[in-house]
Amino acid sequence: DPDWLQKFRAAVTGFPEITGVYRMSGDLDYVLRARVADVKAYDRLYQRLIAKVALSDVSASFVMEEIKETTVVPVELR
Repeated sequence: DPDWLQKFRAAVTGFPEITGVYRMSGDLDYVLRARVADVKAYDRLYQRLIAKVALSDVSASFVMEEIKETTVVPVELR
């Protein structure tokens, strides 16, 4: 639905806590990555998001420990 997609894009781009949004293949339609302080902050973000756009079949996972994260892309020099 083009109207839903427009609302979804507007909603997710309006939240600074949401740091990544990915359209997926397979079982999931979209994956959102967010940085929040704790589960209560996640719930507040979730409540604000569903007030802006209709979502169904939502699941969440939380990082317990960050072992490595980088934005560096290795470039092979010849």
